[in-house]
Amino acid sequence: MSPTVPVHAPSISELAASRELPALERTLSSELVALFRDLGVRYAFGLTGGANTLFVDTLGKSAIRVVQCRHEGGAGFAAAEAYFACGAPSLVFATTGPGILNVLNGIMAARWEGAKIILISGITSAEHRGRWSAQETSAFTLPVADLFAPGPLFHYATVIDTPRQLRAIANRLSLGLQRPQGFVAHVALPISGQLASVSVPARAPSLRVLSTGCSEAAAIECAELLQKKPFVIWTGFGARSAALPILQLAERTGAHVMSTPRGKGVFPENHALYLGVTGMGGHDRVQEQLAKLCPQRALVLGSRLGEGSSFWTPELVPPGGFIHVDIDPDVPGAAYPAASTLAVSCEIAPFVQALLRHIPPRTDSARPCASVPSPSLEQARGGLAATKGVRASALMHAIQRVVVDGSDAIVMAESGNAFAWASQELRFVAPYRYRVSTGYGSMGHFSAGVVGAALGRAGKAVAIVGDGSMLMNSEVSTAAQHALPAVWIVLNDGRFSMVEQGMRMLGCTPVDATFPQVDFAAVARAMGADGMRVSSEAELDAALECAMRAKGPFILDVIMSDIEASPLVRRAKSLMRQNLAAAGP
Repeated sequence: MSPTVPVHAPSISELAASRELPALERTLSSELVALFRDLGVRYAFGLTGGANTLFVDTLGKSAIRVVQCRHEGGAGFAAAEAYFACGAPSLVFATTGPGILNVLNGIMAARWEGAKIILISGITSAEHRGRWSAQETSAFTLPVADLFAPGPLFHYATVIDTPRQLRAIANRLSLGLQRPQGFVAHVALPISGQLASVSVPARAPSLRVLSTGCSEAAAIECAELLQKKPFVIWTGFGARSAALPILQLAERTGAHVMSTPRGKGVFPENHALYLGVTGMGGHDRVQEQLAKLCPQRALVLGSRLGEGSSFWTPELVPPGGFIHVDIDPDVPGAAYPAASTLAVSCEIAPFVQALLRHIPPRTDSARPCASVPSPSLEQARGGLAATKGVRASALMHAIQRVVVDGSDAIVMAESGNAFAWASQELRFVAPYRYRVSTGYGSMGHFSAGVVGAALGRAGKAVAIVGDGSMLMNSEVSTAAQHALPAVWIVLNDGRFSMVEQGMRMLGCTPVDATFPQVDFAAVARAMGADGMRVSSEAELDAALECAMRAKGPFILDVIMSDIEASPLVRRAKSLMRQNLAAAGP
């Protein structure tokens, strides 16, 4: 170490972790922080309040990077996207009462998306419950059965009543974080116990979960079925770690591939075997091609096939049904209960690798592997619109050129018209480049989550968002404070476009769906970020290049035209079908 560098003064948690402090100087907060470090936590997002101040003070003295967000919901979204960006579990912290209620939207999104995060919240101390404490969190004021016990919100949840619980909590968290799928936990820490002395350290236990992989017998049976007649591969977000073996399987068998919106990039979207996207923002050509190809079965890899992925369209079910592979045994058969389904509970990569061992290479020379251009993309490059504002399709094609093809940035698309256009028009040739939430689908997810992604990957993260989402929940100020390279591309038309267009598609009259148009470039500068407004298609490429060169946060405010119909027309048709089905004969 250079003598000019100040010597680091160890924090309480660091000394406790190294066992250099007497036992009585170890506190519940310091032991929890040391445990989270042992479990691989790098980043913590949240807001400090009276009920968690002592814990956050200890957390701030540790090696975990603490980010104070502007809203607890945004903290949850940022934590989820930080996990997806870096692969390490994230910590979220919130205070009692409104703090814990605010964070639940981000927590629920993390649960739906399959993130690994730990929420640590303050909770009113036992002796003060029922006495109307400020921001009281107890059975007298909140539905504690849902907040502090496993269920739809949390895979694991507990209240620390005594430091003696720490070892059991460490075991549960360690095992949960080793799950192949997501894990969302909640540890509630009473105010009175945060500085309680701990005599026995709570380190992450030496617990390892060995994956048993895929049954060879299951792989042989599936391989035999798939070799009998042509099949199609349907990829989802859960298959993102199996991109290479899926490509090998498709090219070996000649099977065509379609993807869900969250599965974009698992299979190269410029490949000749690629059919397109199903579900929200999907391509009509997928069903058209399936009708021509007449596959006997669909090999579904890592997708729930929910409404956002399929609209439960019966035409997507081949005559022989599905071979449905998912790590969650409850997934196969749920979305299409009437379809014939062979369920395989297994991680995707080992299953596909096992299939490859039992499917011989093709002997003909007809394995298509050349890339093919997107017709709509080529058409869009033919000219610029003369109308006022920017067409959504033209914006997406500029994003394709400058952001997708011209950088390694992660691209995330917000719920609404933003993700419909992005899913339909953008093309990715590798996984881990595109994020979208079609299941939980909260507005504000990526307008806040882009901050966590930029921090987690230590590089550019680009969010395509509507102006309604940007007004609802953004963390631009947080990004400016931490000098994060986050970019917001705002589709600015002064309205909730998906709402307005959707209501018209359903035969309804839009209700108060417009609002005063905001100058988001000015908002960016007011918050310490940079920004630029674009009102013509000729300006797009230069403006995007400026945004991508920016070292800190940048808002590109794009004034949209209204001459294009949203790709979400199929969502409106899905809602109409559901209404008709509910009405009955």
